[in-house]
Amino acid sequence: MSRTRRSRARETALQMLYQLDLNPDVPRDAVLEMVQGRLEDEDLSRFCWSLFSGVMEFRGELDSKIEAVAANWSLKRMAPTDRNVLRLGAFELLHTDTPPKVVLDEALELAKSYGSAQSSQFVNGILDRLIPGRGEPSPETSVP
Repeated sequence: MSRTRRSRARETALQMLYQLDLNPDVPRDAVLEMVQGRLEDEDLSRFCWSLFSGVMEFRGELDSKIEAVAANWSLKRMAPTDRNVLRLGAFELLHTDTPPKVVLDEALELAKSYGSAQSSQFVNGILDRLIPGRGEPSPETSVP
């Protein structure tokens, strides 16, 4: 799949996450129908659904990790678009084999398209801290 096609699938996943964030009672079957309606290609629909369902499955963990690195920001204070771009990006960073550079580029594009003027910087700063291997030093490497 080309980057453009996957970008479209990520955009649809973000839209579905946003929809569910604001309307938590929307049934998952309805979300799946919306995904399939927007992405008529079966491979894209499957990729989008894997992102959406992965974020939903690991949402508690993702939210905790985001809040841990978002100094002075709770998820409730974040704009819904930023919050869901972060969840999507965090899921891809922590639970897929997508290269971190691709995840950051895609998240920044979504933040620029759907967020405020400061969203891309905000998203970049938080996701950068979630890249595996860039967190706090492990106990073995800490200086006593």
